[in-house]
Amino acid sequence: MKRFRPTPPRFRSLPALGYVCAALFVVSGCAGLPRVGQVVFRDSFAVDKANLGPSGGNQYFSLEPGTVSSFRDGDVLLTITVLAETKLVDGVETRVIEEREEEGGQPLEISRNYFAADRTTQDVYYFGEDVDIYENGQIASHDWAWLSGVGGARFGLIMPASAVVGDRYYQEVAPDVALDRAEVVSVSETVETPAGTFTNCLHIRETSPLEAGESHKWYAPGVGLVRDSGALLESGSSVPQ
Repeated sequence: MKRFRPTPPRFRSLPALGYVCAALFVVSGCAGLPRVGQVVFRDSFAVDKANLGPSGGNQYFSLEPGTVSSFRDGDVLLTITVLAETKLVDGVETRVIEEREEEGGQPLEISRNYFAADRTTQDVYYFGEDVDIYENGQIASHDWAWLSGVGGARFGLIMPASAVVGDRYYQEVAPDVALDRAEVVSVSETVETPAGTFTNCLHIRETSPLEAGESHKWYAPGVGLVRDSGALLESGSSVPQ
C-alpha cells in the first residue's frame, strides 16, 4: 500500500510536523511504543476470520478484480489494479492489489498488497504487502514489506464501511516496520481531480509513530481513492461516465 511515508521521494512527502509534535500517543498492544498522552488509535479488531474473504468491500474500498485507477503527481504516475489473484495470509484468503509507481516509464516502486473484507460488516482489513523498491531500473530493496502473522505483525483496518468522524485506528500493526494509522477527518468534502469532481468524500489523515509528519487521502463513495496528498485521480474504471 502506498502508505504514509513523509520522507522523499514521490507521493510520500507532505511535511506537516505540527500535528505529531503537538501530541503524544497511546498505543495498546504494540511493544516498545510510548504509553502516555491522550490520542488513542485502535490497534486490535474483534473480527471472526471465518467471515473474512477476498471479495466485496464497501463504498470507499472495492476488492472487485479488474478495477484500475491511475493517479498523477507531477511526473510520477501511480496505477492501482485489483488483480484476479488471491494469497493466503495469516489463515485468511486475501485479495491482491498491485500498486505501481513510475516516472518517465521507469519503475520506482511496485507493491503487492493483501486485503480481505468482512462479509458481515463490509469493513476491509489490511494483511500486509510485498514491496520492490527500484533505483536506476533495478530492485534496490524490499523496505516496508510485512505480513500479518509473521514477526509479531497483525492485520489492521484499512477502510471501515461506516466511517465516523473522529475515529482513529491502525492500518498496519507491524512493530518497527509499518505502523500507519488513520483518523477520519470528514465525510462531506468535495475533491476536484482531472477525472471529475467528487462530493461527500471521506477525508483520512494518516500518521505513524515511527516517523514525524502526516499525509492525507480522500475517497469518493462508489469510486474509491480520488486523491492521495498531491496525487490526483486521472482515470478509473469505477468513475461514472
